[in-house]
Amino acid sequence: MESYDFLLDLAIILISTKLLGLVTKRFQMPQVVGALLAGLIFGPAVLNILKETDFINKTSEIGVIVLMFTAGLETDVKELKKTGKASAIIALIGVIVPFLGGYVIAAIYNTRIGSDASASVFLQNMFIGVILTATSVSITVETLKEIGKLNTRAGNAILGAALIDDILGIIALTIVTSLADTSVKLSKILLLIISFFLLTAVIGFIFHYLFGLYIKRCKGDKRRFVIVAFAFCLVLSYLADEVFGVADITGAFMAGLIISTLPRSNYIASRFNTLSYIFLSPIFFASIGLKVVLPAMTGQIIIFSLLLLFLAILTKIVGCGIGAKLCGYTNQESMQIGCGMISRGEVALIIANKGAALGLLSSVFFGPIIITVIITTVISPIFLKLAFRSKKGMVLETTNSLVEDYNEMGRME
Repeated sequence: MESYDFLLDLAIILISTKLLGLVTKRFQMPQVVGALLAGLIFGPAVLNILKETDFINKTSEIGVIVLMFTAGLETDVKELKKTGKASAIIALIGVIVPFLGGYVIAAIYNTRIGSDASASVFLQNMFIGVILTATSVSITVETLKEIGKLNTRAGNAILGAALIDDILGIIALTIVTSLADTSVKLSKILLLIISFFLLTAVIGFIFHYLFGLYIKRCKGDKRRFVIVAFAFCLVLSYLADEVFGVADITGAFMAGLIISTLPRSNYIASRFNTLSYIFLSPIFFASIGLKVVLPAMTGQIIIFSLLLLFLAILTKIVGCGIGAKLCGYTNQESMQIGCGMISRGEVALIIANKGAALGLLSSVFFGPIIITVIITTVISPIFLKLAFRSKKGMVLETTNSLVEDYNEMGRME
């Protein structure tokens, strides 16, 4: 008999993410924090009401694709070009510093905790370093959109650096896995990555020209533009992940960038923002929490977890902050960029699961990694909002909050 439990799961996710989003907003935190907490609270880690299902997994994947597609649509291409070189430097240093930090802390604790992985201790230490290099750009994008800072100088640098971080993460992961599995070739991976961007440039140029002509000549229903744009996004996302081994969200973002300079791009973005808000984003952010299952923790593991968490936060802020300062950003902008790169999110979980499957990660390290993923994912939006908040912004925010409270009292009366 066919089950319709997914309908109830969907209703719980939509209501809980919205309610907890409003609660976190009340405490001057981004609403995305509430959505993440909803997944944690109702998932296996706490109440165990919701569980991962094929429906949630596939819908959440579409959710993050749409999120990155709209980010591309709303990005100022000229400003992004200006930050291109800086983003590369920020991403490079923001990968090297966490990698070294993760390797050192793992090397110190690996002999104390013990290991059941099949790979050497050296490779395990390297792999934990690779996990710390990860950045979940989707969390940062949603937060920047919510606080209206996506198209700022620092916002564009964060976006560019996070996308480059994904590419560098793939390369780092390939290097480590190739040491454990000789069938994995770094040269092949690099060739595929380069080929993806070359093909995207060619396809993007052709699509930009043809879609632009279609928009200019079409006098009918504008909703057709949305369908064509979404189909292009899905095709590019598929090619990125399935053919070239690049993250599908990179393909989605590139699709958004290609369309962003065309007429009606604002109309297309507004339609996807609505779809994302009412359906896709809540499922995606809740799904991150649903992936979390806390294992048993010993005293040594708890200490290691706290140190790993501290390093995960510090190395991203310091590494990306140094890169930003070298590129001429102010102290405040450097802090904003560093805070925007803290979140590990689903990216670190995917890397950790891959490492476990290849025998590169001991099961005793899963607890610390999950704790690091949870806390960095939840605090990153909070840190980011605080980093962008000026005194003037605080006064305006407080005033708006008081006005909202006054209006609410008036409606109650």
